[in-house]
Amino acid sequence: MRPLTEEESKTVFTKLANYIGKNLVHLIDRQDEPHCFRLQKDRVFYVSESSMRLAISVARPNLVSLGTCFGKFTKSGKFKLHITALDYLAQYAKYKVWIKPNGEMPFLYGNHVLKAHLGRITEDTPEHQGVVVYSMNDTPLGFGVTARSTVDTRKLDPTAIIVFHQADVGEYLRDEETLF
Repeated sequence: MRPLTEEESKTVFTKLANYIGKNLVHLIDRQDEPHCFRLQKDRVFYVSESSMRLAISVARPNLVSLGTCFGKFTKSGKFKLHITALDYLAQYAKYKVWIKPNGEMPFLYGNHVLKAHLGRITEDTPEHQGVVVYSMNDTPLGFGVTARSTVDTRKLDPTAIIVFHQADVGEYLRDEETLF
Protein backbone atom coordinates (compact mmCIF):
# COMPACT_ATOMS: atom_id res chain seq x y z
CA MET A 1 0.00 0.00 0.00
CA ARG A 2 1.39 3.36 -0.97
CA PRO A 3 0.28 6.99 -0.75
CA LEU A 4 -1.39 8.51 -3.80
CA THR A 5 0.75 10.57 -6.14
CA GLU A 6 -0.16 14.21 -6.64
CA GLU A 7 -1.91 13.45 -9.95
CA GLU A 8 -3.81 10.50 -8.48
CA SER A 9 -4.87 12.60 -5.48
CA LYS A 10 -6.13 15.36 -7.77
CA THR A 11 -8.17 12.84 -9.77
CA VAL A 12 -9.69 11.25 -6.65
CA PHE A 13 -10.45 14.56 -4.94
CA THR A 14 -12.00 16.01 -8.09
CA LYS A 15 -14.36 13.05 -8.32
CA LEU A 16 -15.24 13.21 -4.62
CA ALA A 17 -15.74 16.99 -4.75
CA ASN A 18 -18.39 16.45 -7.42
CA TYR A 19 -20.47 14.63 -4.79
CA ILE A 20 -19.57 16.19 -1.43
CA GLY A 21 -18.16 19.59 -2.39
CA LYS A 22 -16.30 21.46 0.32
CA ASN A 23 -17.15 18.73 2.85
CA LEU A 24 -14.14 16.88 1.41
CA VAL A 25 -12.11 18.47 4.21
CA HIS A 26 -14.12 16.45 6.76
CA LEU A 27 -12.88 13.18 5.26
CA ILE A 28 -9.23 13.94 5.95
CA ASP A 29 -9.35 16.17 9.06
CA ARG A 30 -11.63 14.09 11.25
CA GLN A 31 -12.21 14.84 14.92
CA ASP A 32 -11.78 11.26 16.12
CA GLU A 33 -8.71 10.16 14.18
CA PRO A 34 -6.89 11.33 11.03
CA HIS A 35 -7.60 9.30 7.91
CA CYS A 36 -5.80 9.07 4.58
CA PHE A 37 -6.11 7.57 1.12
CA ARG A 38 -3.85 4.70 0.06
CA LEU A 39 -3.44 2.81 -3.21
CA GLN A 40 -3.21 -0.99 -3.33
CA LYS A 41 -2.86 -2.30 -6.90
CA ASP A 42 -5.42 -0.11 -8.72
CA ARG A 43 -7.83 0.37 -5.78
CA VAL A 44 -8.03 3.44 -3.55
CA PHE A 45 -8.69 2.80 0.14
CA TYR A 46 -9.76 5.22 2.86
CA VAL A 47 -8.10 4.14 6.07
CA SER A 48 -7.29 5.49 9.51
CA GLU A 49 -3.63 6.28 10.06
CA SER A 50 -3.37 3.91 13.04
CA SER A 51 -4.68 0.98 10.96
CA MET A 52 -2.34 1.94 8.16
CA ARG A 53 0.64 1.82 10.50
CA LEU A 54 -0.40 -1.64 11.68
CA ALA A 55 -0.73 -2.83 8.08
CA ILE A 56 2.91 -2.01 7.38
CA SER A 57 3.82 -5.30 9.07
CA VAL A 58 1.89 -7.24 6.36
CA ALA A 59 3.72 -7.95 3.10
CA ARG A 60 2.24 -6.15 0.06
CA PRO A 61 1.36 -9.36 -1.86
CA ASN A 62 -0.50 -10.68 1.21
CA LEU A 63 -2.51 -7.50 1.84
CA VAL A 64 -5.87 -7.72 0.08
CA SER A 65 -7.86 -4.91 1.64
CA LEU A 66 -7.57 -2.30 4.37
CA GLY A 67 -10.15 0.27 5.40
CA THR A 68 -12.90 1.21 2.97
CA CYS A 69 -12.47 0.84 -0.78
CA PHE A 70 -13.53 4.14 -2.35
CA GLY A 71 -12.98 3.13 -5.94
CA LYS A 72 -10.43 2.16 -8.50
CA PHE A 73 -8.36 3.62 -11.28
CA THR A 74 -9.19 2.36 -14.75
CA LYS A 75 -6.51 1.49 -17.28
CA SER A 76 -7.02 4.88 -18.92
CA GLY A 77 -6.22 6.63 -15.61
CA LYS A 78 -9.75 7.71 -14.71
CA PHE A 79 -11.15 7.15 -11.23
CA LYS A 80 -14.39 5.21 -10.75
CA LEU A 81 -16.19 5.44 -7.41
CA HIS A 82 -17.47 2.16 -5.95
CA ILE A 83 -20.66 1.63 -4.03
CA THR A 84 -18.54 0.90 -0.95
CA ALA A 85 -17.97 4.68 -0.64
CA LEU A 86 -21.71 5.33 -0.26
CA ASP A 87 -21.64 5.62 3.54
CA TYR A 88 -19.19 8.52 3.36
CA LEU A 89 -20.84 10.16 0.36
CA ALA A 90 -24.24 10.02 2.07
CA GLN A 91 -22.82 11.48 5.26
CA TYR A 92 -21.35 14.55 3.54
CA ALA A 93 -23.50 14.88 0.40
CA LYS A 94 -24.17 18.38 -0.81
CA TYR A 95 -27.04 17.50 -3.15
CA LYS A 96 -29.58 14.76 -2.59
CA VAL A 97 -32.43 13.10 -4.45
CA TRP A 98 -35.22 11.10 -2.82
CA ILE A 99 -37.13 8.56 -4.89
CA LYS A 100 -40.61 7.15 -4.33
CA PRO A 101 -41.08 3.51 -3.28
CA ASN A 102 -42.19 2.54 -6.81
CA GLY A 103 -38.84 3.82 -8.16
CA GLU A 104 -36.58 2.06 -5.68
CA MET A 105 -36.48 -1.35 -7.37
CA PRO A 106 -35.81 -0.02 -10.88
CA PHE A 107 -32.93 2.06 -9.48
CA LEU A 108 -31.56 -0.91 -7.52
CA TYR A 109 -31.58 -2.95 -10.73
CA GLY A 110 -29.28 -0.38 -12.36
CA ASN A 111 -31.74 1.90 -14.14
CA HIS A 112 -31.73 5.70 -14.21
CA VAL A 113 -34.12 7.74 -12.04
CA LEU A 114 -37.14 8.98 -13.98
CA LYS A 115 -39.22 12.03 -13.11
CA ALA A 116 -42.18 9.78 -12.28
CA HIS A 117 -40.06 8.19 -9.53
CA LEU A 118 -38.76 11.47 -8.11
CA GLY A 119 -39.99 12.28 -4.60
CA ARG A 120 -37.84 15.29 -3.68
CA ILE A 121 -34.66 16.95 -4.82
CA THR A 122 -32.35 19.43 -3.11
CA GLU A 123 -33.09 22.99 -4.18
CA ASP A 124 -30.73 24.63 -6.69
CA THR A 125 -29.12 21.38 -7.80
CA PRO A 126 -27.19 22.13 -11.01
CA GLU A 127 -27.04 19.98 -14.12
CA HIS A 128 -24.33 17.26 -14.25
CA GLN A 129 -23.83 17.40 -10.48
CA GLY A 130 -23.12 14.33 -8.36
CA VAL A 131 -26.04 13.43 -6.08
CA VAL A 132 -26.76 10.74 -3.52
CA VAL A 133 -30.03 8.89 -4.10
CA TYR A 134 -32.16 8.15 -1.02
CA SER A 135 -35.41 6.31 -0.44
CA MET A 136 -38.23 8.40 1.02
CA ASN A 137 -37.31 7.17 4.53
CA ASP A 138 -33.74 8.56 4.18
CA THR A 139 -31.96 5.29 3.45
CA PRO A 140 -29.07 5.86 0.99
CA LEU A 141 -29.58 3.66 -2.08
CA GLY A 142 -26.76 4.81 -4.36
CA PHE A 143 -25.44 7.77 -6.24
CA GLY A 144 -25.55 9.28 -9.69
CA VAL A 145 -25.26 12.44 -11.75
CA THR A 146 -28.15 14.80 -12.45
CA ALA A 147 -29.34 15.00 -16.03
CA ARG A 148 -31.14 18.30 -15.48
CA SER A 149 -31.10 21.11 -12.94
CA THR A 150 -33.82 21.45 -10.31
CA VAL A 151 -35.52 24.22 -12.28
CA ASP A 152 -35.58 22.16 -15.49
CA THR A 153 -37.03 19.06 -13.80
CA ARG A 154 -40.32 20.81 -13.09
CA LYS A 155 -41.03 21.21 -16.83
CA LEU A 156 -40.25 17.63 -17.90
CA ASP A 157 -42.63 14.79 -18.70
CA PRO A 158 -42.79 11.77 -16.33
CA THR A 159 -40.62 9.54 -18.55
CA ALA A 160 -37.67 11.95 -18.65
CA ILE A 161 -34.43 10.93 -16.95
CA ILE A 162 -33.58 13.03 -13.90
CA VAL A 163 -30.52 11.20 -12.50
CA PHE A 164 -28.06 9.05 -14.44
CA HIS A 165 -27.28 5.89 -12.50
CA GLN A 166 -23.67 5.52 -11.30
CA ALA A 167 -23.87 2.93 -8.50
CA ASP A 168 -26.46 1.38 -6.20
CA VAL A 169 -26.54 -1.00 -3.25
CA GLY A 170 -27.78 -3.78 -5.54
CA GLU A 171 -24.21 -4.02 -6.83
CA TYR A 172 -23.25 -5.85 -3.65
CA LEU A 173 -25.18 -8.79 -5.10
CA ARG A 174 -24.80 -8.20 -8.86
CA ASP A 175 -21.07 -7.42 -8.96
CA GLU A 176 -19.70 -8.99 -5.80
CA GLU A 177 -16.76 -10.63 -7.60
CA THR A 178 -15.47 -7.33 -9.00
CA LEU A 179 -15.84 -5.13 -5.89
CA PHE A 180 -12.59 -6.47 -4.38
